[in-house]
Amino acid sequence: MDARVNAMVPQTDPGASYRAAREEIDAAVQRVLDSGWYILGEEGRAFEQEFSAWLGAGEAVGCGNGTDALVLALKGFGIGPGDRVATVSHTAVATVAAIEMAGAQPVLVDIDPEYFTMCPKDLEIVLRTQPVKAVIVVHLYGQAAALDEILLLAARYDVKVIEDCAQAHGALFAARKLGTFGDAATFSFYPTKNLGAFGDAGAVVTKHAALATDMRALRQYGWRQRYISDLAGINSRLDETQAAVLRVKLRHLDAGNARRQTIAAAYDEALAGTALTPPRRRAGATHVFHQYVVKTPERDAVQKKLAALGVGTGIHYPVPVHLQPAYQNRLPMGAAACAETALAAEKILSLPMFPEMTERQVQQVCGALKQF
Repeated sequence: MDARVNAMVPQTDPGASYRAAREEIDAAVQRVLDSGWYILGEEGRAFEQEFSAWLGAGEAVGCGNGTDALVLALKGFGIGPGDRVATVSHTAVATVAAIEMAGAQPVLVDIDPEYFTMCPKDLEIVLRTQPVKAVIVVHLYGQAAALDEILLLAARYDVKVIEDCAQAHGALFAARKLGTFGDAATFSFYPTKNLGAFGDAGAVVTKHAALATDMRALRQYGWRQRYISDLAGINSRLDETQAAVLRVKLRHLDAGNARRQTIAAAYDEALAGTALTPPRRRAGATHVFHQYVVKTPERDAVQKKLAALGVGTGIHYPVPVHLQPAYQNRLPMGAAACAETALAAEKILSLPMFPEMTERQVQQVCGALKQF
């Protein structure tokens, strides 16, 4: 690297979120350690209440991670062996893995190439031609999928809607937070998320009180009373330490999302007139930029040049689920055969994005982008 280039700007930096709130987080962790109660205690219950209040709807059920959150939602709806669940291939593999963990069959729907989220037209064909029980709608990169069209289709074909909000904490659609539209919504609190723990953590949110009660049992062996399994459950509990950390970080989430939007605006300006295509915003939605993803047919060359200019990047995701060795040639797909999904995987590049970025880091990225 040229000696004149500043230190590498990382694509993400979860440690920065700890440093930014060190005293609050240290105090929260110490409170848990002093309590002597480390699983399914007051911290977890408080976080569930605070998170659902922040969302503005439903009941939250904490669990071990975002993948398990999807499994709990599916099991809570009685979806399992012999059932089909529609979702996308352009997502973290966890979305598809969770469907199979519940014993169901994933059916893959293509994406809209402008927004990288589920294509309603391909979904309609799937729902019309296959016996689908639920749709997992992935709100990708911090922006809503086409919820208006997808919810109408789900109502027409009588299927459940599960919102995968792992990358969309605080994003809005029609002035409502994502996670409040479907029959259930799932969240990952992986450390790099907009709301991230310091380990694995997740939650399911639902407006159905009976479903919330069942999922609280399902996350701990199906117990309604200790040692008695009324349901065939799993072991997926949000531990008290992570819940305490999340309570602290929830208080800073709105400010963090606002900072992400400010960084995104700076990138937009830097990209004007360049050969890189900035992310498109959906009308009626508010993007919270879990990732800032550009498109370019020369992705690998651009990534290499940015690295030489001190800018770290990522690819979310380089190989669609239907092309990965574990899934290739064995999952049913919609009529489009995920053609747009495969094309997108060759062009996408994620720029540095985390709210603790300094102005110097933001300007270093902007200066590098202007060279294209």
